[in-house]
Amino acid sequence: MFDPSRDQARQFLFDTWRKHHDGLPLTPLEAMALDVIGEHPEYHAILSDPDRYLTRDYPAEQGEPNPFLHLMMHLSIREQLSIDQPPGVRAHFHRLCLKLGSEHEAVHAFLDCFGEMLWHAQRYQTMPDPAIYLDCLSRK
Repeated sequence: MFDPSRDQARQFLFDTWRKHHDGLPLTPLEAMALDVIGEHPEYHAILSDPDRYLTRDYPAEQGEPNPFLHLMMHLSIREQLSIDQPPGVRAHFHRLCLKLGSEHEAVHAFLDCFGEMLWHAQRYQTMPDPAIYLDCLSRK
């Protein structure tokens, strides 16, 4: 999954959830995704109904969070932490775990900064800048 489309990324989550329920073996990435899904029971019903949710839009102006974006950002952060990329994210994570009292809360702080970096890249039509990400993390 190096550059999946929106529907491919969503299908990956649907398939992971289905394979889990069917007792089928998971790839390492699917196992990581299942851990993230397990932390978000509020999305289990959505992941159980791909026919209804695969192509559903979640416009920001309606204020409803996009569960797929949320889960994939969690997954991206886990991958970043596993390889400490960009360099220094792992140290920020450990610091925020102590400060906020839980890994999940630390990841949510990361989500804010990750979102800020992506918003900046989208707004200015540039590549995501890890310096923006790390600067935001240092202010948390």
